[in-house]
Amino acid sequence: MAINWYPGHMVKAKREIEENMKLVDIVAMLLDARAPFSCRNSDLEKICRRKQLLFVLNKIDLASPDATQYYLSRLRKEGEMVTSIDSTSGKGLTEVIQAIKAAYQPQVEEMLRKGRRIRPARVMVVGVPNIGKSTFLNCLVGKKMAQTGAKPGITRGKQWVRVREDIELMDTPGLMWPKVEAEEQGLKLALLNIVGENAYNEEEVAMYLLKTLQEKSPETLTEKLKVSSPDQSTEELLGEIALRRGHLLKAGALDTGKTCTSLLHDFRKGKLCRISLD
Repeated sequence: MAINWYPGHMVKAKREIEENMKLVDIVAMLLDARAPFSCRNSDLEKICRRKQLLFVLNKIDLASPDATQYYLSRLRKEGEMVTSIDSTSGKGLTEVIQAIKAAYQPQVEEMLRKGRRIRPARVMVVGVPNIGKSTFLNCLVGKKMAQTGAKPGITRGKQWVRVREDIELMDTPGLMWPKVEAEEQGLKLALLNIVGENAYNEEEVAMYLLKTLQEKSPETLTEKLKVSSPDQSTEELLGEIALRRGHLLKAGALDTGKTCTSLLHDFRKGKLCRISLD
């Protein structure tokens, strides 16, 4: 399923990110911990290539713990700086702060060498849409949120948010790339609600979810979704779930469209299981 979803406002967002890149020291790129490689935006990474890039696997509370550890290890072996966090509970917050400080340390040493005052690290937070940037920012800021005021050269109205005395954050809009060519990657992004609902067929994505559950968590089908057997076709699974949930049309036919919507909602809210896709 190739996906073409690049709303006009993203052209403006990309331009703003490019313009503001010169003002930051570090770029924190959020990735969904359930499919971090599918969420990587090569366009964004090219824009950030001259800055220290820190990958942050967000939403670890929804992902398979074993898979998350594998993804972290793989990225580190590739030479990337990476950490992880559950922005809702704050688990991993200390590690994120430490990673930002470690990423900024070379610049701190350079300022000391030149006899300059050490200023707070300026961190731009980027990622694809619906990656959880707002929750992440709120987690880092907590109750100590303080606007530090517009910095010179930033588009009017932009603000830095001080997390603590030594870290300031700049938020950015979610940014996609123009076209997702790989079918399975498109299905993953749609399942994770990263692309707009007008860019994909909901039933196709729900069928992909059921197939994924068959392969990775068949017990979810029997225990959570109460199907008689996980070994049925995805069409049969969908029909049985629709019947069990009472999703019926006036004529008594199964309302599988409603079932698809509810399945995707339950997965995205973490009501089915902790599962990873990459």
